[in-house]
Amino acid sequence: MQQIPSVNLRDFLSDDPARKQHFVNEIGRAYEDIGFVALKGHFLDDQLVTNLYQEVRDFFELPLAVKEKYEIPGIGGQRGYVSFGKEHAKGRSAGDLKEFWHFGQYVDANSKYAHEYPDNVVVSELPTFNSTGKQAYEMLEKTGLYVLRAILTNIFTKETAFYVPYTTLQLLMNPKMELCEQLLMETLI
Repeated sequence: MQQIPSVNLRDFLSDDPARKQHFVNEIGRAYEDIGFVALKGHFLDDQLVTNLYQEVRDFFELPLAVKEKYEIPGIGGQRGYVSFGKEHAKGRSAGDLKEFWHFGQYVDANSKYAHEYPDNVVVSELPTFNSTGKQAYEMLEKTGLYVLRAILTNIFTKETAFYVPYTTLQLLMNPKMELCEQLLMETLI
């Protein structure tokens, strides 16, 4: 089995052309050979990661009736809560064994994209859930833009700036095994 390569984004962000090119070459090779990479030097600091994990745990421990208040019909789960078993793989009727929360882009009301994006859903029971989620989303998006820029540099041999107008952060919770077994039984019957 191949090992997942590890790269450091700080190499790409450095002013040293050799370090930058090394990152471009390594990330290109990793995605070409394996399709995965372990990324160091991203924009999420340890405290933000710790806070995000705690907020996610707190949210998914809320009673189902509370979580369901945040399930927004008509937007295909692109923001807010999606309950256990509701989402399913294309062409399959069996629900996925997860529940999740989506944060998406934070778009200014005057933006040309404002009409394209649903608003992020605010969880009133957890005072720092949304601010922590927003911060994590923004740091992951920033990281992703640099990674994509490096991949494009690998492909086209020239650094290219671009904007990806639609991304989401999906926070997953795989529920207790009893719920998975229950959904499986309902699917088989």
